[in-house]
Amino acid sequence: VVITAGGTREPLDPVRFLGNKSSGKQGVALAEAALAAGAEVILIHAHMDVAPPSNAKLHSVDTALELRAATLSAAAGADVVIMAAAVADFRPSTVSTGKIKKRDDAADPVIKLVRNPDILVEVVAHRAAQNLSQLIVGFAAETGDDEHDARSYAEAKLARKGCDLLVVNEVGPGETGQEKVFGRDGNQVEILARDGAGPVQASGSKRQVADAVVRVVAERLGTT
Repeated sequence: VVITAGGTREPLDPVRFLGNKSSGKQGVALAEAALAAGAEVILIHAHMDVAPPSNAKLHSVDTALELRAATLSAAAGADVVIMAAAVADFRPSTVSTGKIKKRDDAADPVIKLVRNPDILVEVVAHRAAQNLSQLIVGFAAETGDDEHDARSYAEAKLARKGCDLLVVNEVGPGETGQEKVFGRDGNQVEILARDGAGPVQASGSKRQVADAVVRVVAERLGTT
């Protein structure tokens, strides 16, 4: 089982980066749950606030492009790929070799962004090209808006990405104003299936959610 976790960091200069709020807790919990189920686990992780399990094979990366290279390489021999990392959609088009200075006599800097590759879509395409028997699980941190709720956006993403399962959580501030998911110890998700089965709902600690995801994966593989 190949699992990606944590948040990528896209450098602006030697001291600054574009990042996200991912703590890596859910990805680490998935690795622990898969190990407990008897799987051999490769954990490809970007920045995390928690330690990875020592009995997984670890590969540390920083940027989206580094995560892409490591994931495509590891996925070639995997039975299951679980894409739980928070991967930057964009990166700066250029990286300054020196620290970007803030000076009163200079204009504000303008940072041009370019699109990062869609790693999940590439993993799905590689499976098809190589005719692999492989289960691919995506993650989607979604928000709703005036037009659609988070579930609707997730269903559209599942159809667009082509993965087998999509684990969806709604992010943003909750009723108390605190972040619902990022950095917290609990989670609430829906597991959507491309074949229309389910959805399966899971909530509790991130390890409990991870156990639920691994159970669905095991059922699909026929190993339960």
